[in-house]
Amino acid sequence: MLADDFGRAVTGVRISLTDRCNFDCVYCHNEGLGDTRGPMEPAADEMSADDVVRFLEVAREFDVQAVKFTGGEPMLRQDLAEIIHRIPDEMEASLTTNGTFLPERAGSLVDAGLERVNVSQDALSPEAFKEITQSGAYDRVMEGVEAALSAGLAPVKLNMVVFEHTAGYVPEMVDHVAENDGLQLQLIEYMPELVGNPEWAIDIERVHDWLRERADSVTTREMHSRRRYQVGDGLVEIVDPVGNETFCQNCHRIRVTHEGYVKGCLNRNDDLRSMGEMNKPEIRKTVRETVNNRVPYYGEYFVQNDAGDWVMNEKYV
Repeated sequence: MLADDFGRAVTGVRISLTDRCNFDCVYCHNEGLGDTRGPMEPAADEMSADDVVRFLEVAREFDVQAVKFTGGEPMLRQDLAEIIHRIPDEMEASLTTNGTFLPERAGSLVDAGLERVNVSQDALSPEAFKEITQSGAYDRVMEGVEAALSAGLAPVKLNMVVFEHTAGYVPEMVDHVAENDGLQLQLIEYMPELVGNPEWAIDIERVHDWLRERADSVTTREMHSRRRYQVGDGLVEIVDPVGNETFCQNCHRIRVTHEGYVKGCLNRNDDLRSMGEMNKPEIRKTVRETVNNRVPYYGEYFVQNDAGDWVMNEKYV
């Protein structure tokens, strides 16, 4: 198992399979790369299925235990089921999707080995959903969630980005998962340093405070020390990395872009490392370099000075 200089072992990887997407969400940061989304047609720069599987075979050598496939919209890859079927034994496979293709494909993905799914859903009305996602696919997403549950992927975790446009929808989303068996809710703090529009950000602690008063119980998840709120039959979790050193201290994941670059942090693109021709020696070398160069705290906020000490990057802030 690989560990960085701060004692964080890498136990998971997050792989973007494409930067293509059939939505145009106003908060999208495309896995930290910014608004680089390409056309809907398959692109030559996307890793092939063989490339993805070869990377995962090396990751498993380093005792990585889980992979999450993302995008763009990863289900635009027609070879997604093949990739999932070919991942190494004893590696958990999960998926983050907008859900529009799940009605037809949830069953085949489960048959291929998919174990968990996150579905992006920021509102419970077609009008609000369209405003945020620039898509009229609300009904398809709802069908996709039901298809995932029917295929055995419960609990389905709904991802909701919390910012000025969606904060007012949080109570009804919490009620929704509390009243519907098999659903969980993940509230994700808006990250303006990736997207821009800092005026959209809200104080995420206010959401914590509201949930604490509403919840039947509160626990802390080991990963990132996330607080989890049990509300009725629903579980609500907040992802709050902005200005949160504890969050970063518990990060055990590296990321791979759709073009085959490895990076050590979502909010960091100055350490992108190519895996070259994607042979196993090059993959091993790149993964080791990436892990060895991980920073202690939230992307490019921290840099090393001439003495080798980690200090706040005033230019970046």
